[in-house]
Parts: sequence; structure tokens; C-alpha cells
Amino acid sequence: MNPGTGMNPDTELNASTLLGKTLADQVAVLRLLFPGVQKMPGYIESAFRSSRTNEVYFFFRNKYMRLYYTPGQPTQIDDKILTDLRWIRDDFPSLKGTEFGAYGVRCSFDTEGNKAYIFCNKICAYIDYANDKILSISTIDRMFPVLENTLFDNCIDSAFRSSRRKEVYLFKDNKYACIDYGSKQLIGTIRNITDGFPVLKGTIFEDRIHACFASHKENQAYLFKGENYVLINFTPGTTNDILVHVVKPIVDGWSSFRDILPINLVPDAPPSRIYISLDESCDELSEFDSDSDKLSDIFETDSYVEKFSREEKPLYLDEFDNFPEQSDRRNK
Repeated sequence: MNPGTGMNPDTELNASTLLGKTLADQVAVLRLLFPGVQKMPGYIESAFRSSRTNEVYFFFRNKYMRLYYTPGQPTQIDDKILTDLRWIRDDFPSLKGTEFGAYGVRCSFDTEGNKAYIFCNKICAYIDYANDKILSISTIDRMFPVLENTLFDNCIDSAFRSSRRKEVYLFKDNKYACIDYGSKQLIGTIRNITDGFPVLKGTIFEDRIHACFASHKENQAYLFKGENYVLINFTPGTTNDILVHVVKPIVDGWSSFRDILPINLVPDAPPSRIYISLDESCDELSEFDSDSDKLSDIFETDSYVEKFSREEKPLYLDEFDNFPEQSDRRNK
């Protein structure tokens, strides 16, 4: 297995790599094992609208924020932060010990009431976010069998609810699909983003949408990619969508993010997953995860998992501020 260019292939891994080590030793080990690991500026990775009027949840790996906004505004002039940037596992204890608590919410969309689907790589959960309950959790292909053996069965980049019944748009790379999350059926076929949303042709969103959410204003959605975003009017069943404004920087349109973005993406996972948590491609994440069982006797021992789950935060995270920064690799 090739764990990635950031890892030292000549370094022997063993179960005592971090166990019982001092902070200085942990940092030294990390630098030895992962000489290429760097902090990288991060932007919005997923979002979904709340059941509360004009509120939206934004996720940045394993952290989140809750904002108030004005639907339909090309530039948010009265948005405000309702919940500061916080660890997901602190406010949603049910997610602690899951992929979502460790590696974050990579995709999400709201359904009825206080419920939403959240995704992290190939794992999907249906949650009641107001009452902090996991209603069901499984792999994507088990939760949505219609997606089995498609490009969506191991990772979904982003998603937003349609205004029509229980339909939702799923995006992965330059493709999209529309499914009914109630009947778990595919609506139409998997197509290129620009075939279903021709208004995005020639924009940065034609080949990938990092995050998106359906606005509280009907038939509108916000799309995000790297440092930029756009608001669109979409028309279910047709291709008469329009851009409400030109693609522009998030910090120019959302005042609440001006002192926050970009944020440093810091790994918060056992060392066997550090390179994963910094990677830009969920395909590469899934490919790496598929080989992770080969490291089970190294980092996935019961004693290690138990120790990791007990700790509020690994010591080395506090020291990660000293790691060098690099330019954003996602906004391509």
C-alpha cells in the first residue's frame, strides 16, 4: 500500500508510536512519519439549511458553525453568527466516536423537520440534529441501494434539496444525480453538471461543487467551491436556471466569514489517517480507507481506539500551529 507522498515509507509503524508519549515526542514522531504534512487553508466543506427560519449549518472538516442569513440576498449584509466555530463532537455527542466526529461532515442535506442526512466518505447517517440523535447509520450503498456501483457509492461531494417533493441533487466531480430520498429511487440518469445546470458552464462549478445548500427561499441554492460562491435560481425538471450574481469570494458576500476564512485544516485523527484528513479528493480517501485494514494491527487495536476516544483532543493538535502553511489545493 502506498499511504501517500506525505508519509516516510522507510519509517516502521508500531502500536506504541504515540501511546504514552509526551507532547514533544508526539510532535517529533508526527514529523518523522509525515514529513510532508502541512496545514492548509480550508473553506466550507458542506452545509444544510436548518428547520429554523433563515438559519444554516456550515461544516469545516470536524468543526461547524451556525449562521443566520437573509435568503435571496446576493450579498449578505445582516448575517450573524449564532454558534461560533466549534468541534462537531462537542455539540453533537452522538457523533463522537463516529467518522463524523473524527473526520467531519463532508456532505449533507436537510429533509423534514429537524432531520438531515450527513456523509463522510462512504458512511452516511440520518440524524435529528435538534435532539442530537442518530436515527440510522450505514454505508451509502446500503442507505441508498440505488447508488450502489455508481460513482456516488463511496463518496458524495455535495448535495442540496430540490423544491420538488423529496428530491435532492447529489454532486460528485463533474457529475450529478437527482434521487428521491423517500423512495430511494433515481430520478432520471447520472449526467454532467453542465447538462443539467447549463448556467454553470464556464464557471468554476462545472467540474466540481465542494458544498451547497438549498436556501429558505424556494428554488434558490448557494454553491461553494474553495474561496468562492454563487447563488442560483434553479428550476426542477428544466434547465432554465440563472445566476443571481457573478461568482465571487465568500468573504465579499458573507460578512460573518471575513474573520474566519480561510481556516487551518488540522488533522484530528489517529496518525494512520493523518494524510487522509489533508487530502483533497474523496476518491483518494476511499482508496486509502480500503487498505486501512492492513494497518489494523498497528493503529486500530482496541487499546488504541479506547485511548483515542477518551481524549478530548490529542496533544499534538495544539502544537500543529507550528507546522508550515501551504496554499489552498482545493480551489482548482
